[in-house]
Amino acid sequence: MTNEIEKFLAEVAENIAGLKQDTDVQALSRIWLREITRHKYAYNFTWLGRPLIQFPQDMAAIQELVWRIKPDLIIETGIAHGGSLIMSASLLAMLDYCDAVSAGTVIDPRTVQRRVLGIDIDIRSHNRAAIESHPMAHRIDMIEGSSIAADVIAKVHEMARNYSRVLVLLDSNHTHEHVLAELEAYAPLASKGSYCVVFDTLIENMPAEMFNNRPWGKGDNPRTATTDFLANHPEFEVDANIEAKLLITVAPGGYLRRVN
Repeated sequence: MTNEIEKFLAEVAENIAGLKQDTDVQALSRIWLREITRHKYAYNFTWLGRPLIQFPQDMAAIQELVWRIKPDLIIETGIAHGGSLIMSASLLAMLDYCDAVSAGTVIDPRTVQRRVLGIDIDIRSHNRAAIESHPMAHRIDMIEGSSIAADVIAKVHEMARNYSRVLVLLDSNHTHEHVLAELEAYAPLASKGSYCVVFDTLIENMPAEMFNNRPWGKGDNPRTATTDFLANHPEFEVDANIEAKLLITVAPGGYLRRVN
């Protein structure tokens, strides 16, 4: 059985290596991304009833990371409708369930340890109400305020002190300045072997006119911020395998693995 699994994993690794070399399929994927983004494709999906505003491919990748890392805490900047918080909470619930099954015990919701922390400068009342009434709400904490404000950063760091394995997901204001400040504030909280995922780095690859009504755009976006951050933080590296196997992702170059 082990040999069969190893053979399958070796085949997957070979597939990914091939995709890294296939410039034609990479180009086709970039064209598809450009055209589908005009249709607000990411708005089409929900998770357990809440709008997710993400690509399904990236959510599959996040699920794989959660299973591999088994984080105690997931920190997310940007809440919107709360679908991503609900997804993270449900994945952590499955981890707890699997732990309980392995230990032959029963989960008591009142003693839940794994949690999700969401930060947003404006948590709209209808979104807050929907999140707080959701069955996953007992795993979710929210902070309303700018994710780069000193008091908010201090609160997040204080909470993170209680957790040994932390995963960080950045998806709020997409300007270079804001994302770089988020990276400096929260990436260090990602535990060794875990990730800080920076969403919407694909903005750099999109036509400039797609962002005429936004404060971000080509040359001023999460990708440029990530590039600057990595230049000064050798403890992180881009996991190119994730981008290669997904091909369709809003986070090219944005899956940052902490190696030290």
